[in-house]
Amino acid sequence: MTGSVLSLGLPAPVPLPGLPQRVRIHEVGARDGLQNESRPLPVEVKAEFVARLAAAGLRTVEATSFVRPEWVPQLADAEQLMPLLADLPGRYPGLRLPVLVPNERGLDRALDHGVTDIAVFASATETFARRNLNRSLAESLEMFAPVVARATAGGVRVRGYLSMCFGDPWEGPVPPAQVVEVGRRLLELGCDELSLGDTIGVATPGQVTAVLAALDQAGVGPQRLAVHFHDTYGQALANTLAALRHGVATVDASAGGLGGCPYAKSATGNLATEDLVWMLHGLGIETGVDLAALAATSGWLAGHLGRPSPSRTVRALTGG
Repeated sequence: MTGSVLSLGLPAPVPLPGLPQRVRIHEVGARDGLQNESRPLPVEVKAEFVARLAAAGLRTVEATSFVRPEWVPQLADAEQLMPLLADLPGRYPGLRLPVLVPNERGLDRALDHGVTDIAVFASATETFARRNLNRSLAESLEMFAPVVARATAGGVRVRGYLSMCFGDPWEGPVPPAQVVEVGRRLLELGCDELSLGDTIGVATPGQVTAVLAALDQAGVGPQRLAVHFHDTYGQALANTLAALRHGVATVDASAGGLGGCPYAKSATGNLATEDLVWMLHGLGIETGVDLAALAATSGWLAGHLGRPSPSRTVRALTGG
């Protein structure tokens, strides 16, 4: 039964030295998670999913993506979804509902719905930039420049996603210097935060530490960074702990472990938010998240998807 183990005081909080006291979880299940599902969910189910995530204590919930419907048909209902979420920030003070925008047209659509947070999606490698955005790496940054400039001028916060930071399915290992170069360019455009993506889940803790150290040496400290790990080889939690030890205090995760990447077929699910919260609470790190409510939400969504959640914590807490 959900919460039975939690009521016993487990996981037992045992802090480790040198870790952040609080971590902000950037929940991506409603966007990055659902975009990889084989069949779209009704917009009312998506709206309830976001509302349940907010009720569970998550204060950054990435809602959807304003991309062309033929690119990501699972999120083609962004215009219908956003009005259904309009009352949530009033009900949950501090709630942020970022949306992904690929270009100025996407920004226009997002601004029409009064968004306060957007994200752009870049690549650390040339091959993935061409396959994902049909542009060279340089051309993609040129496309983002007016998007970021217009958003920041209007008081909209901008996150820069940087994919393929640790390995690329066509190019292999990605040198830290390459991540630094592209990451700094995104920040110089005006992005408030840089999320480092292990898009195909091949990173290991030593590699994570090396990339973060290279960014630090280049003047990009952990306060401007987030990490986004996929659990393809079971390394997401270990990689997260390596990032926490470096001072990173923003971690992307997806409720129930939903997600992948439609343009990188070897990418499996994201780090499950419940698995992350279990580890963080066991380390005595504050998240503001009600783990029982979150696991129940992922169990509810799994019913709508017609399959069990891949999250071990969800299965353990809900028995499904």
